[in-house]
Amino acid sequence: MTHSLSLTDERRRWLALVVVCLAQLMIVLDTTIVNVALPSIQADLNFSQADLTWVVNAFLVTFGGFLLLAGRLGDLFGRKRVFLFGVAFFTLASLLCGLAPSQGALIGARFLQGIGAAVQASVILAIIVTEFPQPAERARAMSAYVFVAVAGGSLGLLAGGALTQALDWHWIFFVNLPIGAATIALGRALIPEDGARVGGRVDWLGAALVTGSLMTAIYAIVQAGSVGWGSDRVLGYGALAVVMMAAFVTVERRIAHPLMPLRILRVRGLVSSSVVRGFLVTGMYSTFFLGTLYLEHVRHFSALDTGLAFLPWTLTVAALSLGLTARLVGRYGEYPVLIGGMAAAAAGLVLFSTVGADTAFFPTIFFANFAIGLGLGTSFAPLMGIAMAGIPAADAGLGSGIVNVSQQLSGALGLAVLGTIATNRTQALVETGHPLTGSLISGYHLAFTIGAASILAGALLALVLLRPRPTREPELASSESFATQGAA
Repeated sequence: MTHSLSLTDERRRWLALVVVCLAQLMIVLDTTIVNVALPSIQADLNFSQADLTWVVNAFLVTFGGFLLLAGRLGDLFGRKRVFLFGVAFFTLASLLCGLAPSQGALIGARFLQGIGAAVQASVILAIIVTEFPQPAERARAMSAYVFVAVAGGSLGLLAGGALTQALDWHWIFFVNLPIGAATIALGRALIPEDGARVGGRVDWLGAALVTGSLMTAIYAIVQAGSVGWGSDRVLGYGALAVVMMAAFVTVERRIAHPLMPLRILRVRGLVSSSVVRGFLVTGMYSTFFLGTLYLEHVRHFSALDTGLAFLPWTLTVAALSLGLTARLVGRYGEYPVLIGGMAAAAAGLVLFSTVGADTAFFPTIFFANFAIGLGLGTSFAPLMGIAMAGIPAADAGLGSGIVNVSQQLSGALGLAVLGTIATNRTQALVETGHPLTGSLISGYHLAFTIGAASILAGALLALVLLRPRPTREPELASSESFATQGAA
């Protein structure tokens, strides 16, 4: 853009950013706030331990499954329209969750809530990219988004503990109602109309195949933690997911109006950054969920105390989102900031792998959380910028969906794998006569160590795949347009 924006339009853009970040915060809070309330839900609705997992898994399956379809619908029919529909759907589903009188009603409402979350989340990055085309402003906007996406989880622990203790589990869902209503009202006023694509058509066959494939893959992953990775159920559903994805790619290659034009996989940085992000998210999820288990089961922290323990992580990401990460990217470029951030996150995990039954919060746990917050706050925003750079405006929703899918799949896979590893290690030690507390700590240590190795492996991949290469065209050397190798 060469013309300057009016003050009114400038203010509107930043207020619109607040609106979409508020919607993202609802999603992130919901994924963690429910975990805190699970014991209360189990007691009230008489869930078995196996069925209780579906209060979480139902949301994950539909959330991850509908991201690509919803992102493409945003490109075809208007991102504002799709965003507002998703927020309204999510808010209504939250009401149904809060009113659920039985196990089946709650699980069904959680399936619906995951669909609403996917629809709204799928276009948020696309809205940010189109609203902030200038590299410096986009870096600031991405930092704000990263703060919400990364730090919102620990806020969810605080909110979940407070609401469950002060009221009851129903309010963890009812709290979404005023937030959703405000988001819809502000979104209608502040997010610009982007219109529908002329002649846009929906590839319903491709939509069914890719949505079914992603839902089946996530279902197989979340089941692996309870029935084992080698079980017939996991292997069967995993094979079905691969077959449906192969069929989807075949369909997309042959039709005139594909849901996912395969040309988008040749966009520099999109695929490579998604692979790197997968390794980073694997380590991050291990810290957040297994770190929470360590604090609650070994240190016997309450839900509220656990949320407070993660404040060094949350506050560090918040401080970086105020503009420090954007300034670092502007001065040094996305690539070195990303590598430094991943190294810091890995160092935090290494610190976590040293905690014991009596480890003081300060300095070990404090600096572990601080290092992880520092790492995630300085690595997620550059990864987002690299992924979305070069995506045509007409495909921004699809690109946003691909980024979100890579994060959800890797998060679910990482949590299932590392959770299984920690559990197996603990069980093996208990069966040989070791004390339970020491066995739990050993399992967590192993998972933290593998999580750190995962992040370091991602950093090594970033050194290869995301390294800037010399170009003959100066405009391709901007901090927003890192070339990648082997992106397709």
